[in-house]
Amino acid sequence: MLRSTLAFCALALTATSAAAASTYSASPAVAASGRFITRDIVWNCGPAACQGATDESRPLVLCQSLAKNAGRLDSFIVDGRALSAAELDRCNAAAKAPKTSALAAQ
Repeated sequence: MLRSTLAFCALALTATSAAAASTYSASPAVAASGRFITRDIVWNCGPAACQGATDESRPLVLCQSLAKNAGRLDSFIVDGRALSAAELDRCNAAAKAPKTSALAAQ
């Protein structure tokens, strides 16, 4: 009885730690506000940053999907670890282009 109880507890602890969601934080170059629902994550954006959490572990894909909606990002942090400059450049390649007036270009 004691063995089966210990085995069950060990399994429950393992399942809980494996299912913990990663937290994401990003700082858009231009302030974004509102809520974006993108690939596997809901982003809540305020004046300084966007925040979200998900079980998915594809930070670059999540970064790119946010950049498509919010524009260029100054930083992207996953569980306290910032993307490198090269990773952030790859992320920002997907950023939407800033809106410009067609008349201003002429």
